[in-house]
Amino acid sequence: MALYKRGKTWWMSFIFKGDRIQITTKCTNIRDAETVERAYRTQLAKGEVGVKVKKPAPTFKAAMKEFQSWVKVEHRSKPNTIRSYEACSRPLIAFFREKRIDKINSRLVEQYKEHRSQQRPTPRKAKKKGKKHPPRFLKPATINRELALLKIFFNFQIRKDRDIVSINPVSEVKLFAEDNTQTRVVTFEEEEAYLLEASQPLMDVAGLMVDTGMRPGEVALIRRTDVFLDQGYVAIPRGKTKAAKRRIPLTDRAYEILERRMLEVEGEYLFISEITDRPITTLKTAHMAAIRRSKVAYFRLYDLRHTFATRFVEAGGDLVTLQALMGHSDIKMVTRYAHPTQQHQFEAIKKMQARKPKPKQAEEQE
Repeated sequence: MALYKRGKTWWMSFIFKGDRIQITTKCTNIRDAETVERAYRTQLAKGEVGVKVKKPAPTFKAAMKEFQSWVKVEHRSKPNTIRSYEACSRPLIAFFREKRIDKINSRLVEQYKEHRSQQRPTPRKAKKKGKKHPPRFLKPATINRELALLKIFFNFQIRKDRDIVSINPVSEVKLFAEDNTQTRVVTFEEEEAYLLEASQPLMDVAGLMVDTGMRPGEVALIRRTDVFLDQGYVAIPRGKTKAAKRRIPLTDRAYEILERRMLEVEGEYLFISEITDRPITTLKTAHMAAIRRSKVAYFRLYDLRHTFATRFVEAGGDLVTLQALMGHSDIKMVTRYAHPTQQHQFEAIKKMQARKPKPKQAEEQE
């Protein structure tokens, strides 16, 4: 018997005269499926049914090119997603290249996973001579993002033509364990030095992030219609989850930034690129320049969101409110962002100790 279950339906899969026969029995009961399979094999042997001629499967390189064209249409409003997919596809194309997509199985994907784990990232600029550093290999997160794209790619192929690809080979491959803990919190002194050296619009984006906890992409997509200065909040009407759509109260600085940009910037969006006249998509170059000029220890622009969360908690804010402000659907996610400083931890212990009643013996001595 060569039956397997997909969803609630049983499928048959076997080799007949060198060709792979893979077809649904349309049965949800295994006994009925066995009967259909035996009958179908008999019909094949008698020539009562023919073997459907399969279209030749494309090479991985050709199929990926078609997939990328689909991505550009499907995610046309998300340029960062398009760029990310293109970057992740390059090492995949280099490895699978002329391999037919119907010949790519989980064993081959495991080989890719092992191959990439032994590779090193693109070399950075040469550092000072005399300093030796241990060899750096690709981070697990990098390889996992590539495998995630490969899985999306095969799901696309399955939807497109099940006769060529019917099983996603990535589904059976285990991803690398990742350490996603981020503990970089910017101090007030570092923030001041950084903002003094930041160019526009980075200065305003950073100021809003550290005062509201918004994601960089959320700041970049702020429209005039999203700003309610008279009511003191900015609305985030878009997001992957229901929780991401929220209203965020404005601090005095956030209010000033948005008020000024409403007056100075023309058009629908408040943060636009001077080159494309569309919402900004990256501030990496400006961010690195501000880091270099300010001589502040490196941090990611996204760490300003962590900084907001930590400051909120240190100021006495509760996690449920923080969850709503940051747009998380799961409160567990909030704990990854809030990192009380060492000094705050010591002060919290002192406050707890001060609230503890003194022993009666000590009170009598006083």
